[in-house]
Amino acid sequence: MTAAYDVGFLGPEVVVPEPQPAIADDLVVVDGSTRVDYAHYSLAMSRARRLARWVAWNIDGLALFPGDSIPRDDQEFKLDPRLRPEDQTGEAVYTGNDLDRGHLARRADLLWGTLADAQKANSDSFYFTNITPQMNDFNQSFRHGLWGLLENAILEQTGLEKRRVSVFAGPILTDDDVPYRGTLVPKAFWKVLVYVLDAELRASAFVLQQKVDPGPTIDLGEFAPYQVDLLDLEERTQLTHPALEVLPTASRRMPGGRLLESLAGVDW
Repeated sequence: MTAAYDVGFLGPEVVVPEPQPAIADDLVVVDGSTRVDYAHYSLAMSRARRLARWVAWNIDGLALFPGDSIPRDDQEFKLDPRLRPEDQTGEAVYTGNDLDRGHLARRADLLWGTLADAQKANSDSFYFTNITPQMNDFNQSFRHGLWGLLENAILEQTGLEKRRVSVFAGPILTDDDVPYRGTLVPKAFWKVLVYVLDAELRASAFVLQQKVDPGPTIDLGEFAPYQVDLLDLEERTQLTHPALEVLPTASRRMPGGRLLESLAGVDW
């Protein structure tokens, strides 16, 4: 079986996020665990929201297949049979509007290892547990969406050890999200990139907010990614990152966040 998220992938152990007490009972339990494993990624599901609380994945930049070398056209989005259908958000919310079936663990990030590993990860990335309602401009890199380019910027950094990155991401789930077809569409998403640069373990946290208007067509307003402080992010997501809070860059508070105007040459 192709390995799921590996806590030792970077060398220093980087464990998955832990739920704060307020949401601990909301996580779906599968086979005795709230962690659900797939090829090259793992996640935890919110029972109340039927979306992932967090997704964790590893990227091996030295062993990545080009995204177009492993087809996606023959893949179908699907419910995970290990979970109850009512604990997942499926196809009904995405039909006839501008919502994309947005991957949290990006498909292109998972296509590494042996060919068999990459093919398994490609297929596993299409489980609805890894999908959230995302506006098409937000999700699709060919529409110049910046969110999916954060990993690329890290992988291009000079001094990145073994060209490896570990990533945590998910929607920010709040009661103020937009109701649509029985689902609350998240207004914001978060991502934490973890990597070893110049022999130093680093973590960079980001938030991207989108304006969502309910109706037959859902329109996206202006959006931009912000680099934020990890401790502030923990307050918003009700998740803690125990392996990262000790890092100097993670514990520094940056009120309001920093607009990420350009990804080129960024040394986070």
